[in-house]
Amino acid sequence: MERSTIVRVHEGLHARPATRFVKLAKSFESEVEIVRDGKAVSAKSSVKLMLLGVKEGQEVTVRAEGADAIEAVEALIGFLENPRAGLDDDAAPQVQTTPAAVEAAKAPPAGPPAAAEGKGLAGIAASEGVHLGPAFAHFPPQIRAENRKLAADGIAPELERFRAAVDAVRARMDKALADDQLAEGDRGIVAALRDIAGDETLVGDTTETIRGGLDAVSATVATTARLAQEFGAVEDPYLNARADDMLAVGRQICLALLGQDDASLDHIPEGAVLIAEDIGAWDLARAPLERIGAVVCGHGGATSHIAIIARSHGIPAVLGLGARIHELREAKEVAIDGNSGAVIPDPDAQTRAAYRKRIDEAAAERTALEAYRDTVPTLADGTVIEVAANLGALEEIDAAREAGAMGVGLFRTELLFMRHMHLPSEDMQAEIYGALAKAFAPAPVIVRTLDIGGDKPIAGIEFPEEENPFLGWRGIRMCLDRPDIFRPQLRALMRAAVHGNLKVMLPMVSQLSEVVRTRELIAECETELKGRGVPFGQFELGVMIETPAAVLIARELAKEVAFFSIGTNDLTQYVMAADRLNPTVAGLNDVSNPAVMTAIEMTARAGKEAGIMVGMCGEAAGRPDLIPEFIRMGLTELSMSPASIPRAKKVIVELAKVAK
Repeated sequence: MERSTIVRVHEGLHARPATRFVKLAKSFESEVEIVRDGKAVSAKSSVKLMLLGVKEGQEVTVRAEGADAIEAVEALIGFLENPRAGLDDDAAPQVQTTPAAVEAAKAPPAGPPAAAEGKGLAGIAASEGVHLGPAFAHFPPQIRAENRKLAADGIAPELERFRAAVDAVRARMDKALADDQLAEGDRGIVAALRDIAGDETLVGDTTETIRGGLDAVSATVATTARLAQEFGAVEDPYLNARADDMLAVGRQICLALLGQDDASLDHIPEGAVLIAEDIGAWDLARAPLERIGAVVCGHGGATSHIAIIARSHGIPAVLGLGARIHELREAKEVAIDGNSGAVIPDPDAQTRAAYRKRIDEAAAERTALEAYRDTVPTLADGTVIEVAANLGALEEIDAAREAGAMGVGLFRTELLFMRHMHLPSEDMQAEIYGALAKAFAPAPVIVRTLDIGGDKPIAGIEFPEEENPFLGWRGIRMCLDRPDIFRPQLRALMRAAVHGNLKVMLPMVSQLSEVVRTRELIAECETELKGRGVPFGQFELGVMIETPAAVLIARELAKEVAFFSIGTNDLTQYVMAADRLNPTVAGLNDVSNPAVMTAIEMTARAGKEAGIMVGMCGEAAGRPDLIPEFIRMGLTELSMSPASIPRAKKVIVELAKVAK
């Protein structure tokens, strides 16, 4: 059985998606291969899969042979066609999403830039922020291969030692994954490292080398060095960075073989700058990150797991200094600029003063924004602007409340469906929607009904082959055609509505009849719940404005619904006729384009005339440069990622001051 498809997984099969893909492949008995450009590898090996270098937008073929071959191919193809595959299985990490951090993550590994201001050393800016603190040199002894030849009767015991070492490393990682103290953003990274440690390629190649008569430590060093070299040769920055992961995992196996523990970071001083030639993601993830002020490494780049962990915890980092890292061994104090890549050992008084000023300014800005956490932004005329959060899972609630969210402007229910191998039951959905409503009561919570289509397949729903799934059978179109899926969700939402603050909106609306038919289904669900004696409540029904058709019939829609929420992500791509996943037309996907802004204003005017609430839940809602214009148009609710909420509140408050 085989089938071809275009890979839609965001950024391709790098570490976390590859790990999830392999886990899915291993759940089937069949032998499974994935083929790209004529090269086939086992779909059950993370290492081989990552080395294949499968990128977003490429065509691949999945082959399977065995009793469950058909099921395996269908499941793996569904994974490859899902843009968020492997990225939403874990609770969303709280990562920096500032432009500098985003650009750092995309930057290719390159030589160090020129040192900032002509002082000190220069590396790769991997995590933004500035810091000045005591140096903490971390240079554990390197593991040396002895290349010891084994006697024939020593091979079997050495193989057993190697297997035991691999099991020990994976057991330590399992223990870390079971620890509630491990940050959710780091959990996926540790899981990927655990998968590498037991990968059939690493274990198999090392085993063969031991059988050839080489000792286990030397065999492990040789195998991981060769695989790291292969990763380094791949023309993809994300996969280049996996070379460091391979070497880090190899080191852990060698330490287990030698019966040694790695040098500990447990005693790093508060606010210290961690200086290391190399540090594995495993070591950094279990370090006391709350005490680490900054990270400077000789190895690594902006896409390495070290950089990802640093960014997710807001720790400035400069990596890739190469051999010059040893110039910092004797430093007492280090100044680091994670924005430019500058590292200054033992800075002079003038430099220290400059850095302290920048640190104070950054701290003052954070403190200033924290002051807006509980602010209710109100315009000069008394109009309250609701600043809400976009969420996809219950695990994100705490971050939203901590940021000062005035409710939820978008809860994406498709992630609930995508996390399970079967369609979630009505009871499960009702429990989750109810927990969400209770967490924010009495503030409003807007839940979007299932927005699944050919671009986001899920188990339990068979989608047709479509040339362009963004324009196909998705959102409300699919739901109305599949009442067996839509009815349970509507009943679950009605049961959760007993808390009084839940609202529901429909995605991808392009015809008035879609709203009318949904209302008919709601009435039927009400009758069903009454017949079952199940308590339920009423909810306001609204629509997402994300198709040009919805904009053009906004006046008619406004007479039938209680609110509009503008989804700028899709609205922009549809107005501009530019696929937002296609990098060659990325420049056209700009919400500030006059055509898109006109569509937003038309929607706002129609809603205002009808007296209904008009909000926005697309990414543009959090843009400080556009918020004043959206408010001028008449929007009274803006929903965004939690990290953007304090700044948005500040913009609105300052706008009101100017108006007065």
